[in-house]
Amino acid sequence: MYSDEFYMHQALTLARNGAGFTRPNPMVGALLVKDDVIMGKGYHQLYGGPHAEVHAILSAGRNSVGSTLYVNLEPCSHHGKTPPCCEAVVKAGITRVVCAMEDPNPEVSGKGIAYLREHGVTVRQGVLNAEAEVLNEIFIKYIRTKKPFVILKFAMSLDGKIATSIGESRWITGEESRRETHKLRHCCAAIMVGVNTVIADNPLLTTRIEDGSDRYLHPVRIVMDSNGRTPPDCNLLKTIELAPVIIVTSPEIPDENRLRLEQEGAEILTIAGEDRVDIIRQLLSELGKRQIDSLIVEGGGTLADACVRSGCVDKYLTFIAPMLIGGISALTPLEGEGFMRIGASPRLRGMRASAVGNDILIEAYPDENWSG
Repeated sequence: MYSDEFYMHQALTLARNGAGFTRPNPMVGALLVKDDVIMGKGYHQLYGGPHAEVHAILSAGRNSVGSTLYVNLEPCSHHGKTPPCCEAVVKAGITRVVCAMEDPNPEVSGKGIAYLREHGVTVRQGVLNAEAEVLNEIFIKYIRTKKPFVILKFAMSLDGKIATSIGESRWITGEESRRETHKLRHCCAAIMVGVNTVIADNPLLTTRIEDGSDRYLHPVRIVMDSNGRTPPDCNLLKTIELAPVIIVTSPEIPDENRLRLEQEGAEILTIAGEDRVDIIRQLLSELGKRQIDSLIVEGGGTLADACVRSGCVDKYLTFIAPMLIGGISALTPLEGEGFMRIGASPRLRGMRASAVGNDILIEAYPDENWSG
């Protein structure tokens, strides 16, 4: 007889199939099991579409009666774009529900579980809770704070350089790492760089996954550019039909620069702040109001420094290539003045390393005890 944990692992795996397509809603997978046989399964496939539980119930048909539902998130109890899933569970005759975590939305948390118990359904919660929280860390942050989950991504050599002393950076990491980066872009609502990166690299910042499908999503592209120096013929503006471009400027931007960029289709977002850190914090609040639930910061070093000092980074992703660049003037991931004292330097936790082709990917989270 298989354990609840065994089936929950499968539900979590199913949920990942919805990565990028359900935002700003969570990724959810569901299994219906009876007598150790999977009767039905499904996952939340698209924002606004049927939830995972409904897909699983439809898949199982009459075999839903008397079964156990395994789902990584508490069945919803409210009317949104779809009816409440907890009502569908009861109606299908499901007698037991195993869920990994409660809905993090403070307005609905626990209400779905309470409804199920009130209608005679046995509920076990907390199975693989930690894994479920990591899976939906973007959703959890956004639903609780209405601000985007911020991922700071680096790609660097073994000696910590993101470009040579003359600015050359293509390609430090391998093809597999670049493919993972594009998958990340598909899963996040926005991507941000500084204007110097646009000028030096002329990036597209789109999602490019070569599998013959055009279903992958492009993030909103954001450029931090106080004076409107973004070249009007850059790749970002040449591909404005693929994804919006927001250029974040200061009130001092010259009128001619503003007009030129607006004529190319960019949105000019003016933020008056005391410094870069203040501007970053104001920007995140504005992005949250636009339902942008996640943001990748890809470059450059000045922007990365401001994000770290603002305390807004929720996760660090660092791709390290088996390469040495050297050079005292070669660029590093974090610029600015740096941290003068070791005791004041940011500490990270939950560090995990994995191989991506010939590169190493290190994932880590900021230590909550660091105050910035």
